[in-house]
Amino acid sequence: MGAGAPDGHSDVRETDPGPIGYSGASNDIPGGNNGMATIPYVFEFGMGVDLHGDDCTKAACRAAFDALRHSSLPVLRDIRARNGEMLVDVTVGVPDPASVDLERVKAEFPHGTVTVQAVAGGLRVPNSETIIACASIAVSASFPEE
Repeated sequence: MGAGAPDGHSDVRETDPGPIGYSGASNDIPGGNNGMATIPYVFEFGMGVDLHGDDCTKAACRAAFDALRHSSLPVLRDIRARNGEMLVDVTVGVPDPASVDLERVKAEFPHGTVTVQAVAGGLRVPNSETIIACASIAVSASFPEE
C-alpha cells in the first residue's frame, strides 16, 4: 500500500521501518550520541494510581513499577558480555508534571542508565484526590562500534 491505496490510507508504508521513530542511527535514542551503536529492545507500559494523596510522584512511581514488573530482560547478560550499556528511558504522564520528583521515579529501576521525563497526561479524577499516571519505558542498549 502507499499513496493512492484503494482503502484511502496514504500513510501506510510498504516496508517495515522498525520501531517508531528509530531509523537505525545511534543518535535516534537518548544516550546514543556517545560513539556507540544503539539498539532498541523493549517497550513496556504501566499505570499507577495514588488514591487519596493527590500525589503525582507517587502515582508516577507506581506506574513505572507496574511497567517494569511486566518485563523480564534476559538480554541484560548479553549486553554486559558485549561491553554494552543498558539505557532505560522513562516517560510518565501526570496532570502536574512539574510536581514529579524525577529522582524518586528513577530509583524504581535497579539496572541501566536511567533517564526520566514527566509530561502532561494521566488523569486527576474529578471530585477526588485521586491521580492516575501512565508510564512508558524504552529499553535499549549501546555497544562500542567495531
